[in-house]
Amino acid sequence: MGHELIIVLNSDGHRGIAVARAVRELQVFCEVLNSDADVDKIKKKNPKGIIVTGEPGATSENLSALNIPLLYAHDEQKDKISEFLFKTCGLKGDWIMEDVAPKLVESLREKIGEKKVLCALSGGVDSTVAAIMLHKACGKNLHCIFVDHGLMRLHEGDEVERIFTKDFDINFTRVNAQDRFLDKLKGVADPEQKRKIIGEEFIRVFEEEGNKIGAVDFLVQGTIYPDVIESGKEGAALVKSHHNVGGIPDVIDFGEIIEPLRDLFKDEVRKVGLALGIDEELIFRQPFPGPGLAVRVIGEITKEKLDILRHTDHIYREEIKKAGLDRKIWQYFTVFTGLRSVGVKNDARSYGYTIALRAVNSLYTVTADWVRIPYETLEVISERITSEVVEVNRVVFDITGKPPGTIEWE
Repeated sequence: MGHELIIVLNSDGHRGIAVARAVRELQVFCEVLNSDADVDKIKKKNPKGIIVTGEPGATSENLSALNIPLLYAHDEQKDKISEFLFKTCGLKGDWIMEDVAPKLVESLREKIGEKKVLCALSGGVDSTVAAIMLHKACGKNLHCIFVDHGLMRLHEGDEVERIFTKDFDINFTRVNAQDRFLDKLKGVADPEQKRKIIGEEFIRVFEEEGNKIGAVDFLVQGTIYPDVIESGKEGAALVKSHHNVGGIPDVIDFGEIIEPLRDLFKDEVRKVGLALGIDEELIFRQPFPGPGLAVRVIGEITKEKLDILRHTDHIYREEIKKAGLDRKIWQYFTVFTGLRSVGVKNDARSYGYTIALRAVNSLYTVTADWVRIPYETLEVISERITSEVVEVNRVVFDITGKPPGTIEWE
């Protein structure tokens, strides 16, 4: 889109991503390429500067011949990067999401024209922002399918439907597949098997609904820039004829893939979402796993367990927000452990379930640290859960980082 460009040559994994994020936060557009990227390809991109992360790769020996400002960065120190961008390279900083959003919409409008577009909505931030962007570009030619598998948080399905049918008036189909998913999951305790069943069934439902629409020219995929980087793909084209990472599988053959967010980091996706007029409550909602609450119910999944988990999770999130911590914790949720223990409720013996609280902060999800929630807040959460959810008589707090644990329990 004609923005000032910085190339980040990445030879140090996630450190390169951190540097790229620092550049973007300074309102300068950058692309991340592997450290062995071809020098001629770099030259054709006409970058205003090059940042090499980690130890200099073999390619960097030839970079000086390009006569482009060069910085070796071993960390994402903003002061050093800022000086390089604005003093050494003389950049203005024109990567502003409020300006980028309408340009992306216009690019999509030119590409799609009057053709038909299909979007499989998960209800997450990425797919929601992508869908709203496409709606603004092609209006009623966009068809969104939301598969409600019964594994979402309290009132979440209704909230997704409200956003798309009332706030934006989009062609929206909500498929009630709760019983279908629960039937498939009946008796299944192994977490990997649960994930495979959910993924497969989601695809089958989407195929059935998509075939009813027919003659679809484009599919929407919510790929974001970290996915592109980690997949080893270069460039950031708006549309490609096949997908590379995540999202909709190859088994569905409806047309080309549109990835309107593939240039953006997660925080940039949120900023674009706000610029498009999407409600803050949805934009800043914490990440949610693809299999939904299924990976937060240990063992076999039943409607009773899901309802208990939804209730406890709602209380947890409500109190975290009251404490002013909701924007300070990357991910927090309750886990239905399946364990039962003896307790006392209403002056009588009880034999109730144990609920675990999980709260973590993470930059790239590869590692994570548990969050030190104030004792006073934990006390209120525990008291509310054990008094308001009759099936629960014990609450525990998970203080395990990643590694050795994982963010989700299953």
